[in-house]
Amino acid sequence: MNKVNLGLPIGTPLDRFINKKQEEFPYATGELSQLLRDIGLAGKIINQEVNKSGLLDITGEYGNKNVQGEEQQKLDVIANIRFTRSLRNGGQVCAIISEEDEEIIHLNPHCRYVVAMDPLDGSSNIDVNVSIGTIFSIYRRVSPVGGPVQEEDVLQKGTNQVAAGYILYGSSTMMVYTTGHGVHGFTLEPSLGEFMLSKADMKYPEGGNIYSINEGSWHSFDEGTKQYVNDCKEKGLTARYIGSLVADYHRNMLKGGIYIYPATKKAPNGKLRLLYECNALAFIAEQAGGAATDGRQRVLEIEPTAFHQRSPFYIGSKEMVEHAMGFTKSSVLE
Repeated sequence: MNKVNLGLPIGTPLDRFINKKQEEFPYATGELSQLLRDIGLAGKIINQEVNKSGLLDITGEYGNKNVQGEEQQKLDVIANIRFTRSLRNGGQVCAIISEEDEEIIHLNPHCRYVVAMDPLDGSSNIDVNVSIGTIFSIYRRVSPVGGPVQEEDVLQKGTNQVAAGYILYGSSTMMVYTTGHGVHGFTLEPSLGEFMLSKADMKYPEGGNIYSINEGSWHSFDEGTKQYVNDCKEKGLTARYIGSLVADYHRNMLKGGIYIYPATKKAPNGKLRLLYECNALAFIAEQAGGAATDGRQRVLEIEPTAFHQRSPFYIGSKEMVEHAMGFTKSSVLE
């Protein structure tokens, strides 16, 4: 049986794994451990909702637009409610910033953690049974505990993250997370209702053979991105693009590849959100030996100025990201 560096076998339940990790830190209070369990619980609930989506009237558009101006899907709203409720009931979070809400969701001011989340990424793929996911990022507040949450508690660089992860709802449901000490994946065992350790100490291959980009927007790309994509084609790399960020990212981390969502003429600042999409996946990527940039600088070092700030995004195997930056670092949109 495979072992991880903690002496825990593949198949170890998420709760036991978290408890064992906590024992490594003599001053740990257990708050972050409980928060990760609360996220895992919400993921199980969303998994059930997603699996019922073809049988119940919970697919399709909700009828409203979110703060991004995007049509909300019914499951977007359901996921946002489920995760917010789980984090509120768990009692470890002082505030949430969500893709689906314009302002900060204030919870318990006596808690020290802020969660930034995309409750259900790739929701446009729900109706066609394509993999979708949840992305989350966890920060410690910087203002005094007990007082109201401030903007500075949320607008933190990615280097300040204490944990980040995602939940992938696909052929199996997986929760992948890091607390800055490696990346570990857990697969939901449906008969037990438990996330079980299935991939320990996950690592990006240094190089890769896959590039993932929506080439339908080709004429809106900057010249550097066009040149890099042409370089990928000339080298015979494989194009793979699902259109669900978590699914594309997860495949590339396992197999080796790069995911690109560049700035375009329509979205000159990029489309993906810095706080609850780019930062979270960038933290995971670096912990797994990969890299993430906006085409010019390390994503985790970008200073956020708005809750829903967007960013171009190049993430994946380190050699591929560094090679891409050779094309994009000085490139501009025409």
